[in-house]
Amino acid sequence: MENRLKNKNTSNPDVWTAIQHLKKAIAAGGVDPKLLALVHLRASQINGCSACVHASVTGGKKAGDTDERLHNVAAWREAPFYTDAERAALALAEAATRLQDGAPGVTDEIWEEVDAHFTEEQTGAINLEIALTNFYNRINRAIKEPAGRTWG
Repeated sequence: MENRLKNKNTSNPDVWTAIQHLKKAIAAGGVDPKLLALVHLRASQINGCSACVHASVTGGKKAGDTDERLHNVAAWREAPFYTDAERAALALAEAATRLQDGAPGVTDEIWEEVDAHFTEEQTGAINLEIALTNFYNRINRAIKEPAGRTWG
């Protein structure tokens, strides 16, 4: 697969500045980077974004997560490797990502489970991570960004 956007690294530096501010806001939310990588991975799997799947596995490993957990996130409901808090965040990631064609989105039950495990600041950071992941996924799918390449 060849990237359709040849000069992405030099186009519009204001976009990169805005993204960096969003990433700082997410980091300031106090959520374990391993959890953020799992959320990023699950949303990226749903959206079929190979570049972000690759990036989130790399980020998860860098944060100290295991291959076992990273390889099983697609089946997190059945796999025994995740905490209740991680399961709540993964359910939120799925519901917030699957908004097409009448999907229910984030139900009150999903939100209540997230609320039971995270502070409001952490929930905000998780939601922002999900939104930013979906942003990346849509751009990467449109321009055919291959796995293993990096932005910026």
